[in-house]
Amino acid sequence: MRSLPDEVVQVEHVSKEFILHHNRVDSLKGKVVGLFKDRWRTHHEHFQALSDVSFTVRRGEAIGLMGRNGSGKSTLLQVIAGILKPTSGRVITRGRVAPLIELGVGFHPELTGEENVYLNASLYGFRNKDVRGRFDDIVEFSELAHFIDTPVKNYSSGMYMRLAFAIAVHLEPDVLLADEILAVGDAAFQEKCHDRIASLRRNGMSIVLVSHNEQQVRDFCNSFVRLDGGRVVETGTFRTKTAHTR
Repeated sequence: MRSLPDEVVQVEHVSKEFILHHNRVDSLKGKVVGLFKDRWRTHHEHFQALSDVSFTVRRGEAIGLMGRNGSGKSTLLQVIAGILKPTSGRVITRGRVAPLIELGVGFHPELTGEENVYLNASLYGFRNKDVRGRFDDIVEFSELAHFIDTPVKNYSSGMYMRLAFAIAVHLEPDVLLADEILAVGDAAFQEKCHDRIASLRRNGMSIVLVSHNEQQVRDFCNSFVRLDGGRVVETGTFRTKTAHTR
């Protein structure tokens, strides 16, 4: 791992608002009728997905984002990854960040598994010559040697996950962002993933994990942030919890 400051992710007063469009009408006829009939008009709703969220992830720390469906966990992870921009507040990340957020993100469906290894690695700033020395290990870990010359559009979701995970962990990220992806795959592959993550954590890698499985969060993480309605309602470790006043 590279020499980094202790704080590798800083989430500072982050809020994210979406504008939802209801009853959207694109036809000219619908727009004209909408001038006279309310039910044909487009209505806009402001949806506050995140409200004033703050926390810090330190080097080597594994933190779980917990909460019910719709609590803002995945939105927050996308903001940390830089996929979404916050409406207000800011996120500071240091080092190489590997987002395992959606299966196949960074993959081109028409390219083979091998070609996508190089393409995906380039998104992390690696040059082809840097990847060649890691390529065999990536393929071996993914268990996809028989399919590595096949276009990934023919891969199952499990195959996508195995290749994406293998690439991410062999490029030795400083921060791994994972949204439910660790729950995909058979038991043997999950155990191999767990072992690899444990090894990287011993070398200083940090993790931000979103999971609906609280036991998985407990197994992986030493601290947590619980969200409800886009707000932080609880933080701490699994031994010491601190409630927040809403």
